[in-house]
Amino acid sequence: MIEQIHFEVIIIGGSYSGLSAAMSLGRSLRQVLVIDSGLPCNKQTPHSHNFITQDGETPAAISAKAKKQVQEYKTIQFYDGLATEIEKTNNGFEITTESANIFTSKKVLFSTGVKDILPEIDGFASCWGISILHCPYCHGYEVKTEKTAVVANGDMGFEYAKMISNWTKDLKLCTNGKSALTPEQTKILNKHKVEIIENEIQSFEHENGNIQHIVFKNGEKTAVKAIYHRPAFEQHCPLPESIGCELNEQGLLKTDAFQRTTVSGIYASGDNHNPVRSVAMAVYTGSFAGAIINREIIEEDFI
Repeated sequence: MIEQIHFEVIIIGGSYSGLSAAMSLGRSLRQVLVIDSGLPCNKQTPHSHNFITQDGETPAAISAKAKKQVQEYKTIQFYDGLATEIEKTNNGFEITTESANIFTSKKVLFSTGVKDILPEIDGFASCWGISILHCPYCHGYEVKTEKTAVVANGDMGFEYAKMISNWTKDLKLCTNGKSALTPEQTKILNKHKVEIIENEIQSFEHENGNIQHIVFKNGEKTAVKAIYHRPAFEQHCPLPESIGCELNEQGLLKTDAFQRTTVSGIYASGDNHNPVRSVAMAVYTGSFAGAIINREIIEEDFI
């Protein structure tokens, strides 16, 4: 049990970004509480890449090592559970958890990530993060030159296929219905031998999340080893919006250059405000947010 109730900073979200912020604040001698419900968005991803010193490590191992290091800073405490309410007070904020515990702080950092809204196509969820991928910088090297498909349409489909063609020339663009490509886009893709398939998708055949075939509603199928898709998403945590934090046109938390949201005293780090979704970027934004929050507390106290 956590006997302490008041903290200088409460971090909601204890994955890479939240832990990185906690380390910055712990090294700044701040009293910090990290509240985490244990549901990272990459829990199904077998390996993390493009993060120097941790390339190829499992996401869970990176997180566990990070938490162990952060726990060495005695001014940081952890609460395993879900934050369900936030209210503004005269001295900062009040956070209530699902178990009705109440904590207060001067500042709040949301490192809560986003929740992907996966297409309701049989097999998609089982393959997501394993062989259906979102980022070639994170996973493209491991499937380089393999039979690959991009599932997208219109301008996004064109730009995505163009990008993925850097990793493989054996590439198809599945529009999952009538193509919304312009004639010029179609011409360019044809020139680069990117096959455009307009058939609607019925399912994804796989073995333990490893894609084997895309099955179409007309009965045809095509063999692939990897698929790229960018699903829609929503904020993983509703609390920032509930207290008035604004979203931008992408659905991300609106922040300034110092990761301050539109509500004074509330900050954001990681995927919930940054479109570049990678472990390395989450760590960077968390570390930066921690330093900014510490600096602003100093400015407020040193008068």
